[in-house]
Amino acid sequence: MEHPLTTSELSARKQTIARHFSQASQYDKHAYIQQQVCQHLLMAIDNTNQDSVLEVGAGTGQLTQLLAKYVQSERWSINELCEQQATHLQELLPQAQILIGDAETTDLGGEHSLVISANAIQWFDNPLSFIAQSASRLKPNGQLLLSTFTPDNFLQIKTLTGQGLHYPDISEWQSALDQAGFQHIKLSTQRFNVPFAQPYDVLKHMKMTGVSTNQIDSNQTCGKQTIGEQTSNTQPFVWTKTRLQAFEHDYWQQFSGIDEDGQPCVYLTYDVLMIDARLP
Repeated sequence: MEHPLTTSELSARKQTIARHFSQASQYDKHAYIQQQVCQHLLMAIDNTNQDSVLEVGAGTGQLTQLLAKYVQSERWSINELCEQQATHLQELLPQAQILIGDAETTDLGGEHSLVISANAIQWFDNPLSFIAQSASRLKPNGQLLLSTFTPDNFLQIKTLTGQGLHYPDISEWQSALDQAGFQHIKLSTQRFNVPFAQPYDVLKHMKMTGVSTNQIDSNQTCGKQTIGEQTSNTQPFVWTKTRLQAFEHDYWQQFSGIDEDGQPCVYLTYDVLMIDARLP
């Protein structure tokens, strides 16, 4: 089992991300939208018999478990940021090479027939760079398959707090794929409006899936500050009693509805982007 990097060698920002996800001990219980997305990715794999599969950002192994059951491959490489997940991922795929480290800077090898990633690359400093990186890691006719999120993801949180990751829009992904030489490009979106009994439950859900709302808003392009990162010219977002009361009031005013049982609720939007492309 090879671990080329550990969290001590990560940037401060990536260490913060790794810490948040390592503390999300109930991730799989609460990440049911992510689980559905993994199922969609699995169904989009062109060939269940592969030469070499690279999974990027495996997390708790939601997608890894599915790949282990439904895909045959001569070689497996599984990348994950959090070192704490290494043993678990190795148990899911004993024959895999587990590569712990930052996928943006770690050598993940080349000549893969499939590069796949579920719900991970939005945490990159430069998410669009994953396209060119994947092109260099794929063999001819190799498939790139990934899910991430659109700028409308968690729109309620962004509207009410001004906090959120930067998500490239579909046109930016299309341009990056074209520039990297991909063909047979398929881009699709799927929206999930998830009901919660009250706004506080939304915040709890996000925390349980590794997302902190104590996050600096940045209106720049890629390389965003994330999860509580401070800079010299801005202050971190901190919840206060007054701010939380205003958040709850405004959430009910702007994003309330009725759930399937006829009960009042508020909604949180997941807006998923699926990318499926091949090298010539």
